[in-house]
Amino acid sequence: MKNRLIDLNNHMFDQLERLLDEDLDGEALEKEITRSKAVTHVAAHIIENANLALKAAKVIGDGFIRNPPEMLGMKGPDEEE
Repeated sequence: MKNRLIDLNNHMFDQLERLLDEDLDGEALEKEITRSKAVTHVAAHIIENANLALKAAKVIGDGFIRNPPEMLGMKGPDEEE
């Protein structure tokens, strides 16, 4: 698995295709549903994290924060590269 949002998007569509497989039933279907719930749960947190990073970048880019907290892993305009 790659660590980009486009990769997450591709994995989500792959998961959807597995759920829509008409040959899947019974225990195999239940297993896939359980897997889908887990994947969706983790994906939601990844998306929330990406959204937070985007908001932080916007706030920094707009000049509202000159020196962002180190935990964001971003440099502000007052910091050297």
